[in-house]
This record gives sequence, C-alpha cells and structure tokens, in this order.
Amino acid sequence: MPKKQPNILLIFVDNQPAKMLGCSGNEEIHTPNLDRLAENGVRFSEAYCPNAMCSPCRASVLTGLMPSQHGVHTWLNDNMIAEWPRDWNMLEEFPTLPELLADAGYDTALMGKYHLGIADKPQNGFKEWVTLQVGHVQSFYDNQMIVNGDRITHPGHSVDFFTEQAVDYITRRDGNSENPFFMFLTYPAPYGHWPSIKGEPTNEFASFYNETPFQSVPREGISKELIDWLLVRQKKMPDYPDPGELNCLPQLPNDLPTLRNYYSQMSVVDDGVGRVMAALDDREMADNTLVIYTSDHGMSLGQHGFWGHGEDTWPSNMHREANNIPLIIRPPGKRQQGKVRQSLVGTTDIFATILDYAGLPLPSFEPMHGRSMRPLVESEQFQWGDAVFMEQEETRAIRTDKWLLMRRFGPTPYDFTDELYDLHDDPGERQNVIDRAEHRDELESLIARLDVFFETHSNPRWNLWKGGTVKSNSTRPFLWQEIWGEDWKPTYST
Repeated sequence: MPKKQPNILLIFVDNQPAKMLGCSGNEEIHTPNLDRLAENGVRFSEAYCPNAMCSPCRASVLTGLMPSQHGVHTWLNDNMIAEWPRDWNMLEEFPTLPELLADAGYDTALMGKYHLGIADKPQNGFKEWVTLQVGHVQSFYDNQMIVNGDRITHPGHSVDFFTEQAVDYITRRDGNSENPFFMFLTYPAPYGHWPSIKGEPTNEFASFYNETPFQSVPREGISKELIDWLLVRQKKMPDYPDPGELNCLPQLPNDLPTLRNYYSQMSVVDDGVGRVMAALDDREMADNTLVIYTSDHGMSLGQHGFWGHGEDTWPSNMHREANNIPLIIRPPGKRQQGKVRQSLVGTTDIFATILDYAGLPLPSFEPMHGRSMRPLVESEQFQWGDAVFMEQEETRAIRTDKWLLMRRFGPTPYDFTDELYDLHDDPGERQNVIDRAEHRDELESLIARLDVFFETHSNPRWNLWKGGTVKSNSTRPFLWQEIWGEDWKPTYST
C-alpha cells in the first residue's frame, strides 16, 4: 500500500525579519512556540525573499517564480480596487501550488491574507476560502472577513480569528479517511506599520513588553536614502498612497509605544502558531504533516537608518534586514533536533520543497530557479547553490556567502550607483567597495551571473529592465515613464 501523502501546513506571516525570534538570538521577543518548532525542525538562518514587498512574495511562493516572471513587482494597492477587472486574479495564467496539489488529491484551504486580487470567491485552486479583501493592514480589529462566500465583521484580533478558523478546519477532519490537506495560513501580522501598530498595544501580550528596553532595535541616524525617497515621493507622487503613512517612517525606531505594539503582535502570532500545532497533536496528525513557517519578507527595524521595506529608500536596497526571512521546516515523521542550516535558500525554494514532499514534479511552464530543500532538511549529504537573487524594480541583487552586489538600472536621471559589500570583512554591510580595484574580477563575475540569471528568469512582458511593465501598480511609475516613455503604464491582463 503506498505511503499516504503528508498534510502540508504553510504559515506565512507579514513583515517579520529573521532576527525577530527567540531562537535566532533575539532575547527581547517572546516566541516560545516558534522556538519549540525550531527545536523539532530545521531553521534556515540564510533564507531570503526575492522582493521586499508583500504581494510579490506571495506570488512567488505560490508559483515558484521571480517577480520578473509573474509580473507582480510591489504590493497590490487596495485603493485601486475599482479599476480591477471583474474577479481579477493576478496569477490566473499560472499553475499555482494549491492548484497542483488539488489536482493530486489534496484538500486546499486559505486561512488569512490573500492580497493577490479580488477575494470575493476562491481563487488559485483553494477550496476552503477564509480571507479578507484588504491587504494593507489598517487595524488588527473589526475587520470584514470573507468566509466561503459570506461576509462577517470580526470584532476581535484578526490573528485570533484565522487561528480559530485553522483549528476548526483541522478538528473537522478525519485523519484516517480523508484526503491530505494543504493549508496556507497567512497571518496579517506582526505587520510593523502605522496605523495598525501606532500607540500602545491592547492585545493579551502587551504586558510582556512594558519594561523592554528594545536594545534589539538600533537607534541610528536617518539614512540619506530614506530622506531622498520621502522627497522624491512628495514631488512625483504627492497623493499616492497617504503621505502621512509614508512620512511616519523616520519616527518608528524611536517610538516606544510602536515598538511595544509591534513586538506584542509577534507574540500574538506565536500564540496562534502554538494553538494550531496543538490541534495537529490533538488529532494525531502532527507526524504526517509537513510544517513550514516563514514570512513574506524581512524588515529593517532601523538598521541602515530606515524602518520598513527595501523599497523605502531611494534607490531601493537589498540589505540583509529587508530581505532575510525566518524559515523553519519541520518535516513529517522523524524530528530533526534543532538543526540550523546556513545554506542560501529562498522563497521560491518553498514551492519546489512542497511539491517534492507531495511526490509531485515541478511544472515546466517557466524556467524555475527554486530547488527542493528536502535534502537540506533530511540529510547531511547534499549539494546546493551558492547564491540567492533578488529584485526590487530598479534594483537587482546577488548575495553569496562572500559578496552582496546591488546593481541599479541605468542610465536614469537620478544617477543611481551600484553597491558591493564584502560580507566576510563587513558583515554589517556598511562599506561600499564597488570602486576598489582589487575587487574588479569578483565584481565582473557577479555582474555576469546577475545578468545571466535575469536573462533566464524573466518574461519580456514583465521585465522592467527591458521595457516590460507590471501588474496593477508600481511604486516608481514616474521612473519607468521617464525611461520608457509616457505611454508606459501598468496592466492587469496577461
């Protein structure tokens, strides 16, 4: 009798940097459940997202593709919903992870934030559909939820709501007779931006941080690149989005109520993960469930003089904090006893890993960079690549064990410069050595690798560096219009 395919639980949180876990060395954050998950699995300390924004990374984990392949280059602007086509789905043309698993006999469930199109009804192969339309989190409370077609307003915390829905889904199942399940549990927290984390927290974990000094949040001078971005946005896009939300960025690392709020939201997420894991134990499903915990992207908490995403500077950046994500994998069956891997892995590798555990081949509709991380989880004998690749509209990057190269599109009217960091001598990424003659050979090699990668892993339709466009919206539309002409504009269709 063939071995039953494992259940798959993919937990995808919102705006959490890799270092915001107790098990990664942060002594100020309270995450006992996630620390326990890491003790029974494998934690990847060098995991990176392909883009430091929400919607592109959700698209990448569901397709295994880079933004220049699927066309989602930044967060989906909910303020433009009136312009979206009927039932619009940003990934409609791709075979997504839930569709592939559903075709193989899996029951599929979305529990949480979608942020990839119209959320009124199930998309992308999900059968159970519990979500909310708004992806840009304004508050954790009083959110309108969509539960399999019905709309309700939940007065409590959104993380608690999705936890309860996930626990209910697990409890309703008969582990002996039903199909395996794939659950995409996408918490809209800890988030890390005003207005959702403005002011003192009111959740049940608020008191944990009353006396926390927040030494894990650096107090650095505001970076020139952040100020430049605020000025450029004010000049070029004064009404998009709310300027007040953007202008708060310099204040956040020094606002203690905000820090207490943000850290406490992380503990709410940790508690939710613990309750879901307990439900698997109660139903005796844990031993046959692959559990993956990660975040859509990282987030700078003041490092390099900015708070937020890699695109919150001008030009955008690929520093570690903005793109380094937490990643914990607990395989079905034998526990892994708290391994820590330093292999360079990424969001697109999650797609390949899940299909591997489900016994399914990778689709061949686009060239895929992602590989299954299963050998890294289960074996000590493995071969792996030595680089991850990232992109943020006008910035592309390659990170190896030794080097970080950020390459900018050019020429532009803004005189962007490239950046090269020697990660062995300068792990904090503070000294740009792009002009040092002794690094010329390494620089040329990195540029060549970056060029070859994006020649392979881009679709001309969505390759901004070759005249392509984006789906729905760009955070730098003025830049691409100045480069490609006034007729350049985002699109919705393939």
